[in-house]
Amino acid sequence: MERESFENQEVAHILNQHYISIKVDREERPDVDHIYMEVCQAMTGHGGWPLTVIMTPDKEPFFSGTYFPKESKYGRPGLMDILNQIHSKWTEDRERVVRTGQQIVNALQEHRIKTKGKGELTEETLAKAYEQYESTFDSRYGGFGQAPKFPSPHNLAFLLRHWKLTGEAHALNMVEKTLESMQRGGIYDQIGLGFSRYSVDEKWLVPHFEKMLYDNALLALIYLDTYQATGNETYADPARQIFTYVLRDMTDQEGGFYSAEDADSEGEEGKFYVWRPEEINEILGKEDGERFNRIYDITDYGNFEHSTSIPNLVEKSLEQSAQEEGMELDELKQFIEKCRVKLFEVREKRIHPHKDDKILTAWNGLMIAALARGSVVLDDEKYAEAAARAVEFIKSKLLREDGRLLARYRDGESAFLGYLDDYAFLIWGLLELYEATFETDYLMYALNLQEQQFALFWDKEDGGFYFYGSDAEQLLTRPKELYDGAMPSGNSVAAMNLVRLARLTGNDDIVRLASEQVSAFAGDVALYPQAHAHFMMAVQFLFGPTQEVVIAAPSQAAAQEMVQEVRKHFMPNAVVSVVTDETREKFLLLAPMLTDKTTQDGKATVYVCENFACQAPVTTVAELREKLT
Repeated sequence: MERESFENQEVAHILNQHYISIKVDREERPDVDHIYMEVCQAMTGHGGWPLTVIMTPDKEPFFSGTYFPKESKYGRPGLMDILNQIHSKWTEDRERVVRTGQQIVNALQEHRIKTKGKGELTEETLAKAYEQYESTFDSRYGGFGQAPKFPSPHNLAFLLRHWKLTGEAHALNMVEKTLESMQRGGIYDQIGLGFSRYSVDEKWLVPHFEKMLYDNALLALIYLDTYQATGNETYADPARQIFTYVLRDMTDQEGGFYSAEDADSEGEEGKFYVWRPEEINEILGKEDGERFNRIYDITDYGNFEHSTSIPNLVEKSLEQSAQEEGMELDELKQFIEKCRVKLFEVREKRIHPHKDDKILTAWNGLMIAALARGSVVLDDEKYAEAAARAVEFIKSKLLREDGRLLARYRDGESAFLGYLDDYAFLIWGLLELYEATFETDYLMYALNLQEQQFALFWDKEDGGFYFYGSDAEQLLTRPKELYDGAMPSGNSVAAMNLVRLARLTGNDDIVRLASEQVSAFAGDVALYPQAHAHFMMAVQFLFGPTQEVVIAAPSQAAAQEMVQEVRKHFMPNAVVSVVTDETREKFLLLAPMLTDKTTQDGKATVYVCENFACQAPVTTVAELREKLT
């Protein structure tokens, strides 16, 4: 609509004559987007973007829809006709229009009151969620449901934890099949690395080429978890490659991470990413080019628009290609990497899609979490260093003088009071960074933000966190988001943060708050648990069994051998802390229950506890390994 209507003089004339036009960046004002999307869904039965809402001067909506063509055609109303008709009604019968707006607002507020609310979740709810995933799983191409397919990595993260807790092999199968299929598909940028937003087909072949920071952060996390759980290097590579893409293309020179890259360039979606076979041959030479084309499905006929091809491995694995090309698998991989680098260098000379260089606190929090976890699982400090730089960026650019978190930074300007997602996602990142570095300051900052989050967002009557703060602009309603869609909701992440903070600190107030947070939404979650995968992970953690691993050591260096052993194990319901002589005083202020966790004979000493009940401490790696397996 931007090009078709909003840049058109005829449309602009009508808008300027009869309306006040407001364009909302939904990433900067997700509070406005959430509320009016709910209005659109209630009025039309569906939603989506672009979102069109017409409202009274009192901000009461009375008309909504998604895409409208400029002019009416094929029985579909056009924007110009709609604007003229609504202007006529506003002029001739304003009272009725205003009354309609008031009725919609009343219905919206009543709907909020009627949510299922508090309750209690059980093991049966977890089993029901698994059954729902199983019933919608695509056994041929992975993923869930029909096209378009979104990665939604938290669905896979729930299933991976379900496999760990129950031993249900099919849960792991669903995770691995989906991860392998996505990695082989066109949704994965086989030349430049990183994932696109979603696939328009069931095979993961043709993506909507837009690349989002949050998708890549969440996908890195699930690939890392699966690598740690299975030991299969196949899952480590995509995580490393996502980080290569983000640190190369999406990182501000001061350490923050940009938001997204558009799908189109030169007016065509995907043009930057597709190839013709003769282009490949020209760059790689005839023999290597033809081999590369065979491996990556680049043909004269093409698999995309205008007979172009999206490089992919959908129909043929690397193992199959190695056999067909008469090569060893490692030899083939070396050949592919050599070619990929050459093609990437040429592709860099093309006109790039627009980069959305605003820096959002929430999405940076997700990438901080992913990089910190990457440092742990891949044993590579540079990822933790990048995460730490991003934290410093947020502290220097996205904090008000009184410590209030802000949501967006761009071109030297910080703006918009932080939403629940900003707090919850950044706290998640800080918790991961603490367990990557064991620097107590990160845990302290996470607790500080958690305290702010409670003061600004907590619903004192019914529990749960509102989406925007009590100090923010008050809109038609004050929603509490729970649905785990393309991203997990702030309330789901907050639930998991609270459970982890409770286990790390033993703080009674946080323990109680974690329980209240889960209880506040139990009624809604129990109705359809599959829609709340990240929230269900917090429930899994709460139900246990859980482990608290405390390593007491004279120094960080002395603790390293034990830390490395712990990191070999996939323990999703565990928290790990390190208390050294240097950090003990500061750490015990946060977690006084650990006072008696001391070194024995001056050696690194590990306490493995379940629900705060600790087994006898161990001082050797062999003893520790036995307790963790």
